[in-house]
Amino acid sequence: MPTKKVARKVARKATKTTAAKPRLRQKPAERTQPTKRTIIATELAPKAIGPYSQAIRVNGFVYTAGQTPIDPATGKLVEGDISVQTRRVLQNISAILAAAGTTLSKVVKTTVFLSDMAHFAAMNAVYAEFFPENPPARSTFAVAGLPLNAMVEIECVALA
Repeated sequence: MPTKKVARKVARKATKTTAAKPRLRQKPAERTQPTKRTIIATELAPKAIGPYSQAIRVNGFVYTAGQTPIDPATGKLVEGDISVQTRRVLQNISAILAAAGTTLSKVVKTTVFLSDMAHFAAMNAVYAEFFPENPPARSTFAVAGLPLNAMVEIECVALA
């Protein structure tokens, strides 16, 4: 059984650690300037077919809209299989990134949408040509449909 002296010491210590400390007055949060958004647009990629931008640069990143295999010269979907369509999509993304002052080598994340997962292997082979080393993180989904009945759509996030 602890002595009274030890019990008092323990009680004082407990009081010191549990006692409410006076709150220091905090400064109001400094107001920061709104983040600058820069719209990226280039004639070397398909024009937006809706109310969206080809890409936005903000906070050191470039976010592209999903790109389908539209030939920017004709405005029409390219004819061909999934390999041809994937190549066109990645060329479109490359042109948008170049307009933003960056490249495919600075892409950190892509999202691939396929009309059919049976296209995965062929899409992946072309994709590997465009990201030969240190490829970005990627998610791939099969979807019910894509604009203009495309077989593939890809969006990305890159370092600016």
